[in-house]
Amino acid sequence: MPVRWRRELTEVLLTEERIARRVKTLARQINRDFTGRDLVIISLLNGTVMFLADLIRHLSLPLRLDFIGVSSYGSGTESGALVFTKELRLDVRGRDVLLVDDILDTGKTLTKVLAKLRPLRPRRIKVCVLLEKKARRTESVRADYVGFEIPDKFVVGYGLDFAERYRHLPFLGVLRPEVYEVP
Repeated sequence: MPVRWRRELTEVLLTEERIARRVKTLARQINRDFTGRDLVIISLLNGTVMFLADLIRHLSLPLRLDFIGVSSYGSGTESGALVFTKELRLDVRGRDVLLVDDILDTGKTLTKVLAKLRPLRPRRIKVCVLLEKKARRTESVRADYVGFEIPDKFVVGYGLDFAERYRHLPFLGVLRPEVYEVP
């Protein structure tokens, strides 16, 4: 771990190299599953930006890209009310959709986003997440493509943040509790 981050992070959970290898593997699976199809990728802002950029670099499919903005966290660590901050612009009726998210933990965000997309009548919706944290699941929802299953730890980096910090880290690290716990 870079010396600069040792005071704020307890460990590097996933290295940059390991993430890169897994993203390439996910892209190969997606290329195979959607061969010959036009694909609409819908990415949830903001945590997916690094993952999405790396993933689509390895896709060889014709695709269109759009974003939905969702926010469920303030500056704390607990989920709050889900707010849509950016609406979808592309028409997905009759199209194959790949919904990309950074982390599937409680499942509340993914459940609400899927409920918003289904009435738009896409041909099919598949879900791709970088991280899955099954220990926190409260909703009955699943991802079709999962980068890594991780333990119930507060992770940052590679797009994931705490209070809009740490997104730029090229690895996934575990944040020290004293950084995010309110005394």
